[in-house]
Order: sequence, then C-alpha cells, then structure tokens
Amino acid sequence: MKAHTLETQSAISPNKAIELLKEGNARFVKNKEVSRDLLAQVTDTSTGQYPFATILSCIDSRVSSEIIFDQGIGDIFSARVAGNFVNEDILGSMEFACKLAGTKVVVVLGHTACGAVKGACDDAKLGNLTALLSKIKPAVNAVISPSDPSLRNSKNIDFVNEVATKNVHLTIDNIRTQSPVLKELEDSNAIKIVGAMYDINNGVVTFY
Repeated sequence: MKAHTLETQSAISPNKAIELLKEGNARFVKNKEVSRDLLAQVTDTSTGQYPFATILSCIDSRVSSEIIFDQGIGDIFSARVAGNFVNEDILGSMEFACKLAGTKVVVVLGHTACGAVKGACDDAKLGNLTALLSKIKPAVNAVISPSDPSLRNSKNIDFVNEVATKNVHLTIDNIRTQSPVLKELEDSNAIKIVGAMYDINNGVVTFY
C-alpha cells in the first residue's frame, strides 16, 4: 500500500477518515492487516507528509495508534500523553496537524484499565506525575456514581473505565473551548472531533 499523497488526502472527507480508522481496527482485530512496504513508504514520504487523521492517545504501551488502526508511515499524526488530555502544546500540535497539514479528523482515544486514570482515582502523588494526574481529576469528580468513597478507587475497574470515558468527553470539550482554530474547522465541516475507547482485552475500538 502506498503512502497518502496530497490528492488522496484531499479526497478524504471527515466521515471517510473515521471510516478508514474503523476499517483498520477491524482488520487489526481479525489479524488481517494490510501488507505494507514500510521502507517504500519512507521513500514516498521523504518529500512531504499527508496524514488523514490526528489521534490523541495515552502513552500506554498497549495502545499504539498506528498498530491498532492498521496504518502505515505518513497516515496519521499521533500525539501521546498519559491520560490523553490536552494542554497548550498538544493543542498547538493538533492545530498544525489540521489547519496546516490537512488532517480530517481529531480522535481522542482513551482505553480501559488506564493507569493514569487509576492514579487520578487514587489521588496518587509522585513528582511531576502529581501535576499530570491533576488534569484527569475533573473526570473523576464528574463521575458521581458510586458515591461510596471506598468504591471510588482503582480497585473498582468499572469506576476506572467510567472515568476514562468521561475524560475523553471532557478532553473533547476542552479542545473546542481552548482552540478557536479547531472549533472553527469543525464548525465549517473541515474536520470532525470525536472520541473513542480502546479495549485492552480484545483490541476493539468503540467510537462515540
């Protein structure tokens, strides 16, 4: 499979971009990934890159966007930070990816059993990690059930996964409120901003 060109990128709509990711994940789950000559794609992209999607995911070693969506070199921009939240730097990267480099969709990708979310649920403290986890605390506080403090921790995996889902939705809200550039692109239908969750047990990505 050849790397994307300006022509193939331009022909992809936001909805088609989402469909390409869904199709790629379906191939991954079925263990029927597309055959790629990655070194040929290195050559193809040596003079330019034309990705169709921007994906914000966690640093978790099990959640590599290129692999779980069965994409090659030059296909997607991949931004990663523990807990898949946004800050000024990540928003700037997304603005570059969409406004200047032409990607058609921004995907905020959370995952089940997220360690960063577990840390936020447990109010963990450790060096710079303390400040990072504070970015996820709004999602913890937004999930009101269960109310029993003994059930609002990392031992309750259902609670952890609910917080991870809420964190995806809050991150999308933050993208729209903190980046007028991306909000304008979305309002003009140039891009879509969507959420998704990756299940570490079976490899399936569920889009919202």
